[in-house]
Amino acid sequence: MVEEARVAYLRHIGHPYQEVREEGIEMNVLEAWMKYRRPLLFDDVVEVHTSVASVERASFQMEYLLTVDGDVRATGVTAHGCVTQAGRPTRLPAWMHELERAK
Repeated sequence: MVEEARVAYLRHIGHPYQEVREEGIEMNVLEAWMKYRRPLLFDDVVEVHTSVASVERASFQMEYLLTVDGDVRATGVTAHGCVTQAGRPTRLPAWMHELERAK
């Protein structure tokens, strides 16, 4: 669910993940954390609110707020490492740093 939200977020801000990949950059998930505050039930329509939490030279974190009808059900964070398609660490694109500054 948060993976889909992160990809939709990138598309929404004008940087679809496929274009990022075509530039030779991968944003691998290094860690994922989720805290459930209330149960998510089968057939719940869940809204996932996504934002950039932090940006470093070659890594970043995204934060998530999952709600059902405005009621907070869960919060989460994913950590990502930026690597070339050969798997070597590389700097994040400049636009990622601009996202953090715009917070």
